[in-house]
Amino acid sequence: MLQNLRIRLVLATALLLLQPGPFRGEASADPIQLDSWDGKRALATIEDLVKFTPRAMETPGHQQAIDYITAELKKTKFDTVELQRWTATEAGRSMAMTNIIARFNPSNPRRVIVATHYDSIIKAYRDIKNPDGLMPGANNSASGVAVLLETARVVSEMPDAPPIGIDMIFFDGEEGPISMGAGDPDFHSIGSPYFVDRLAEFYPRTRPEKMLDFDMVCFRDMHLKAEQSGLHSAAVEVKKFWEIGLKVAPGIFAREAAPYAVEDDHTAFQLAGIPSFIVIDIEYEPFYNTTEDTPDKCSVQSLEAVGRTLVKYLYLP
Repeated sequence: MLQNLRIRLVLATALLLLQPGPFRGEASADPIQLDSWDGKRALATIEDLVKFTPRAMETPGHQQAIDYITAELKKTKFDTVELQRWTATEAGRSMAMTNIIARFNPSNPRRVIVATHYDSIIKAYRDIKNPDGLMPGANNSASGVAVLLETARVVSEMPDAPPIGIDMIFFDGEEGPISMGAGDPDFHSIGSPYFVDRLAEFYPRTRPEKMLDFDMVCFRDMHLKAEQSGLHSAAVEVKKFWEIGLKVAPGIFAREAAPYAVEDDHTAFQLAGIPSFIVIDIEYEPFYNTTEDTPDKCSVQSLEAVGRTLVKYLYLP
């Protein structure tokens, strides 16, 4: 049942804003070339990350993932990398937490946050045969990390910077205090609310204009639908992103919106009044949070569809 999924679904009340019919906008005239966004390289990143399974808090893979992401970012022009560290007291224990923040063109006062989470569920609780087995998390959560790292590389190699400064944030603790999702009645993300509560430390003068969140974006049979909380919070931005996606990969992006809202790292930003939306495909059965969430379920084409759309979006005026 839906309420047993880690991503909580809530009753949707927003009107459908992505109406059928031709899309129009500035994206069609965008001259940005996208061939350098390499889905094979992104898939290789996923394969690297699953070697650190599990990547839940207080496991060896958690620190290995932090070290890997930090090292990859330092190869790019997102070289202003900050580690936001703290100790969270959750579920009766204290846990060392780390958000990773990387900035491109930090002098630009206009900022957009592009985010994902890097922690993984500690065991494959939805696996019928092996619910105590390890959950590799190729789609949930390595795919989002791969999209951001490859995008950082591509933007760094562009001859011109985007018109808006980019802050990439890799959040810790999205899977909740016990890293299980279903079965935890107190499930809530940890890293993104912590960051939002301290937003002024990173944005002392002007808040970020918008926030995009990426989660579960590599499935070989992916069909991306705009989810409802984003249509409430950032309808104009959602439409811009989907307009591009429908041109870049019409077989992966859908015109119809999803009938549900999703709670994820974008939620804390929405609650803070920052226009925010998530790009996610939750239709991932029968592999969702099982031992079978492995890189062979991912595709180069799905990764390129999302990553190339993101690059074009970032270069819009």
